[in-house]
Amino acid sequence: MSSTPETADAATTDGNTSMAAITHLLALFTWVIGPLVVLLVTDDEFVKANARTAINWQIWLTIYSLVAVVLILVGIGLLILPLLGLIDTVFVIVAAVKAADGETWSYPLTIDIL
Repeated sequence: MSSTPETADAATTDGNTSMAAITHLLALFTWVIGPLVVLLVTDDEFVKANARTAINWQIWLTIYSLVAVVLILVGIGLLILPLLGLIDTVFVIVAAVKAADGETWSYPLTIDIL
């Protein structure tokens, strides 16, 4: 009887959790290109939802990075750019773990574009 709740939890996500997790990790190495390819190729709604969140985060990360580059003129951008790299890595890992658990994680500091 203890396996029933686990089965019920797994049944709530009809999607491919492995591919959803890989989609987030692809974003770490390929920017928006990897998740965009996954979004266009897959028919799985769970994977598509995760691909959209990964693309949205990468777009906003790019915007934040451009602002940081401008702020280099003031000096604070030199501190912000490495921090953004660290935040990106942490957020992508958290999103990949959540996706592997069957959850679509909404990245903080992100407004949905897609």
